[in-house]
Amino acid sequence: MTTETEFSLATLTDTARRHIRVFQIHQFLDRFAMGLTVAVVALALADRGMDLVQISLLFGIYSLTTMVLELPFGGLADNIGRKPVFLTAIVASLISLLLFLATRDFYVLALSFAFIGFGRALRSGTLDAWFVETFKVVAPNVDVQPALAKAQWANALGLASGAVWGGLLPDVLGEVATRIGFGIYDVSYLASISVMSGVFVFTVCAIDEKPRPMNASALMHGFASVPAVIREAGFLALNHPTLSILLAALALFLMATNPVEVIWPTHAKPMLDAGYANTVIGVITATYFFSIAFGASLSPYISRFFKRRHAMTLAATFACLAGVQIALAVQGGIIGFVTVFVLYSMILGVSETPASSILHRCVDDRQRSTMLSLRSLIQQLGAALGLVLAGAVAEVYATPMAWIVGAVFLFTGAILSLVLVKQQI
Repeated sequence: MTTETEFSLATLTDTARRHIRVFQIHQFLDRFAMGLTVAVVALALADRGMDLVQISLLFGIYSLTTMVLELPFGGLADNIGRKPVFLTAIVASLISLLLFLATRDFYVLALSFAFIGFGRALRSGTLDAWFVETFKVVAPNVDVQPALAKAQWANALGLASGAVWGGLLPDVLGEVATRIGFGIYDVSYLASISVMSGVFVFTVCAIDEKPRPMNASALMHGFASVPAVIREAGFLALNHPTLSILLAALALFLMATNPVEVIWPTHAKPMLDAGYANTVIGVITATYFFSIAFGASLSPYISRFFKRRHAMTLAATFACLAGVQIALAVQGGIIGFVTVFVLYSMILGVSETPASSILHRCVDDRQRSTMLSLRSLIQQLGAALGLVLAGAVAEVYATPMAWIVGAVFLFTGAILSLVLVKQQI
């Protein structure tokens, strides 16, 4: 394995620094557009007359669509280029937003959520792969983990900022929206359309990728090559011990943490006064994303503490997260809960880039998007399984017990990560 030099922004070339800066701006804008709707999607659906069962079904359609299409489109990005696939993802996202605004019908909303999943599948592993590949060219043999952390920080900051504005806009402009025939939450969707359109323009102008053949023959060849690319990536994951262990650890990670991310508002709301509970939940949601962003910004320093042994960093992060998840489960008051939840979110932010660094070291450029999509698919399967298990445990016992059970998965993930340490990753 080639020895990597320590990352230092001051010693990077102007081209490398610009590459990081462009991707940070891109990630912030893209996630800002998403965050505008994340804060209000459930409220907007309820405002359209959807009950909890229908809302759950719509999110299920989104997840199913994403999982089915995740790998094929990751393989397509490896064949025809990351930029055109990402631009198609933006178009799919815009269609989903327009469909959402145009209807109150469940079946049309289902189509909207299918397009969200379609766009998510197209996004997965596209520009992330472009960023790593280009960074390796403009900064050869430099540790990519701190650069990924900077991108992750911008990503989480965009989501947090979008969530704040997504919750604020209905209060500020909701009455104006209702007077012209929109719902009060539609203003957040209109704002998301505007920002998403800006992301499309920014991607066209600022993301520089060497164009690949895009005629009909090339596209047909790209689609025809997808099964072989997926098969090869699958064999790589199965036959590469590092990738197999890493993907298993990440599945366990999502099995533990996704139920916390989904269920925490229902657990925290009874701790609050009914008169302002929803407002506080919105503020905590934004704080959650900001804390992840802050954790991501700390990741390079923590990695340096562990001498850039990313597997050791990942193991320590998972172990700390398990302990904090248990602490979160036993909190009975809102102040203690929020304090521990902020710490929990920060550790989540730290955990992203060590895993990404390990994965990127194990794959070639031609498989990078596909492997990122495979990672996303496995994580989503872990998240779905974790939710089912957590729901069953919470129904019999309580939500805190479900989170404590999830902490066991995190400890197991930490043990698996320690296995990787022997490979000095």
